[in-house]
Amino acid sequence: MLWGGRFKEKLDNDALRFSSSLHIDIELFDEDILVSQVHSEMLCKIGLITKQEQKKIINGLLQIKNEFQSGQWKPNPNEYEDIHSAIESRLTEIIGETAGKLHTGRSRNDQVVTDAKLWIKKAVKEVLKNIRSFQQTLLEISEKNIETIIPGYTHLQRAQPISFAFHLLAYVEMLERDKKRFLFVENESNQSPLGSGALAGSILPLDRNFTAKKLGFKESTKNALDSVSDRDFILDFLNAVSIGMMHLSRLAEELILWTSSEWQLVKISDQFTTGSSLMPQKKNPDMAELIRGRSGKIFGNYVSILTTLKGLPLSYNRDMQEDKAPLFESYYIYSESLQILTKIFRDIVVNKNRFIDQLKDSFILATDIADWLVLQGLQFREAHHTVGKIIKYCEEKNKSFTQLTLLELQEFNVIFNSEALTYLTIETSLKRKKTFGSPNPVLVKKQISYWKKKLSKG
Repeated sequence: MLWGGRFKEKLDNDALRFSSSLHIDIELFDEDILVSQVHSEMLCKIGLITKQEQKKIINGLLQIKNEFQSGQWKPNPNEYEDIHSAIESRLTEIIGETAGKLHTGRSRNDQVVTDAKLWIKKAVKEVLKNIRSFQQTLLEISEKNIETIIPGYTHLQRAQPISFAFHLLAYVEMLERDKKRFLFVENESNQSPLGSGALAGSILPLDRNFTAKKLGFKESTKNALDSVSDRDFILDFLNAVSIGMMHLSRLAEELILWTSSEWQLVKISDQFTTGSSLMPQKKNPDMAELIRGRSGKIFGNYVSILTTLKGLPLSYNRDMQEDKAPLFESYYIYSESLQILTKIFRDIVVNKNRFIDQLKDSFILATDIADWLVLQGLQFREAHHTVGKIIKYCEEKNKSFTQLTLLELQEFNVIFNSEALTYLTIETSLKRKKTFGSPNPVLVKKQISYWKKKLSKG
């Protein structure tokens, strides 16, 4: 134990097992070793340990790292409260009493929050890499489906024709916003708490700027009380993960719909589908369903930490130990979901002509006709009403737009001419779009080119 001098009895074994976080915060092993190395450098710099002692500590920490990575040393949760006490105990076994000097001017309170910030900075870099890879995959598919026409939906009812590329580019935009949120998290995690002590700093001449710089932080935190009780950066991270996972869940849901017999828009590789133990014909999009399902865990993790923190007085309270399990779980679920979706989309097969014939017999170009009437001088409400009456007529006569003659159209308004008939053609509907951000193939190509250049820069 790193404490116990004022206690008459040792901690009950069941209480130790109950309170130990080692099986969770062992995830912070690399960060804890690094923080200890840098802290020892600083102690040597200000003269609180000798160069020989510092070298001894560093060598001991490197030995522990090698033992851990090779599997020679695996700390037991039944013996240690956390990874910090486990490492210090092992260091004492290796180098003796000198290990006791490492914790000079340091509390586990500032140690763990420093570790966590370093871990999150590392996690953000990995997340950004995974998001970028997924964006690039979506761009590759988009490039092949610029003129693959599909229905766009509102209220899950067919609304207007768009392209499959245009649809996927919407997710590229969402993913870019996700990246911005993670960059914000990285910035919010870029202040070093090390040297804050338990809550009130130290009377020792600790050089906090030295350790901050050595650990790669932009600066040191400014208030020791806040430093050790701050978990906002974890909430920011989980918020970014939650929104990111929500986006993946929406895409997973659409993927599930697209693969159904009713949609028949895409096929997923056998490598990412499963069958039924009873029905031989089944090919289920289970990976997409699991992504959709696991989003609930991530949302719950975010709420759990908010709930844990909401009633805590300053500064550190042991409740805060419960922040790491939700943090690590959410990170791994989100990262794996990004990687799986990237793999799924790399092998996806798109049915390019799936909706062409079907949309010809629908009223999906109704807005185009109304807009054409506006271009002829009608006010929009009159144009909207006119097209509504045409649709009602078609339904009564069991006709589609494409089956209407010019004479029939002129029964509703004499302003109709032969040009209006060209606005009933699905194949050319996208090319008529003029506004920036629309599914016009020319604009979509420009957007794909823009994203490819942007993502190539990292």
